[in-house]
Amino acid sequence: QVQLVYSGGGSVQAGGSLRLSCVASGRTFSIYAVGWFRQPPGKEREFVAAISWRGGSTYYADSVKGRFTISRDNAKNTVNLQMNSLKPEDTAVYYCAASTLPGLGPSPARYGVWGQGTRVTISS
Repeated sequence: QVQLVYSGGGSVQAGGSLRLSCVASGRTFSIYAVGWFRQPPGKEREFVAAISWRGGSTYYADSVKGRFTISRDNAKNTVNLQMNSLKPEDTAVYYCAASTLPGLGPSPARYGVWGQGTRVTISS
């Protein structure tokens, strides 16, 4: 099985930056892609970004394009989410998730392993 552990998150003012990291352990050879999702207060979980584990292809939600960057360090089994120009509407609990299915996609159903979530709060 694959396990995911987070670091990062916290609170910043609008316009600031935060970096989230997700470290995978266990059967990492089975991972095809890693995605970041978020759940704003009172709303449903939504897709943020995804990256293929080996090839490095990326896929972003329109709401974060140009502001967020997803990257991976295979030597450290880590996927990072650099978040710049943060807005109050980026406030959410952020989740890292791993998929063993080929392809990249925004559907949470593609991702079978989820971390515990980390809170990000952006103040205006």
